[in-house]
Amino acid sequence: MMLYRELLYAALGTGFTCLATVLGAAMVFFFKKDLSHTTQKVFLGFAAGVMIAASVWSLLIPAMEMAEGAGKGILLPVGGGFVLGGAALMLLDGLLPHLHIGSDQAEGLPAHWKRTTMIVLAVTLHNIPEGMAVGLSFSVAAMDTAPGALAGAVALALGMGLQNFPEGAAVSLPMKSQGVGRTKAFLCGAASGVVEPIFGLLTVLVAGSITGVMPWVLSFAAGAMIYVVVEELIPEAQLGEHSHAGTISVMAGFLVMMLLDVVLG
Repeated sequence: MMLYRELLYAALGTGFTCLATVLGAAMVFFFKKDLSHTTQKVFLGFAAGVMIAASVWSLLIPAMEMAEGAGKGILLPVGGGFVLGGAALMLLDGLLPHLHIGSDQAEGLPAHWKRTTMIVLAVTLHNIPEGMAVGLSFSVAAMDTAPGALAGAVALALGMGLQNFPEGAAVSLPMKSQGVGRTKAFLCGAASGVVEPIFGLLTVLVAGSITGVMPWVLSFAAGAMIYVVVEELIPEAQLGEHSHAGTISVMAGFLVMMLLDVVLG
């Protein structure tokens, strides 16, 4: 019964973040032009700030508290899980063929896939840890009867949703400008968000089936998100330049996520 409750909460939380991506992708029906480089910098920087703050307040700190509450040391489950999360995303980044928006150089193993497919996979890659993070946060809220437990998970979902909306648009609009039909561009943008509920629910199932694994899984998601921030979001937000817009947006994203956590938590 408890696992059902955890899965239900996780489905609602990740369903919201997926919906935000879908709504962002729907902007292809309302806007004719692609996003400017400055706008893309701002959105990417904001996403980076949100993910950094979420990794600390919504994942690493709860993982430490759980490990302490179980009478275990913090270093192995939290530090070990964090390293494993980063290593797992590094492996996926090196294996999965993908193409970042605005780039002509594909990453991962060589593959003769369509450009649109590899762009969707690039966004999907960093949506995996987001889905894990939101799913786990709502799973923890389902187990915790304290009044502020659910509020913290809601804050995380809102923060992720705020950065998923422009992310969906950042997939669909460039595709349309490259000659892809509006409907197909929308479906590609929406598809990039579907991975969040899938991985959110799978992670909750794994965490719920093994006793004492939750601190490991929470810190694993944090490590995966920080890898995405350092490897992809921050470099793309700067675009090789000293960018005030990119830097300010990172700080803004961090501040918004922190305020959401404080106000709702």
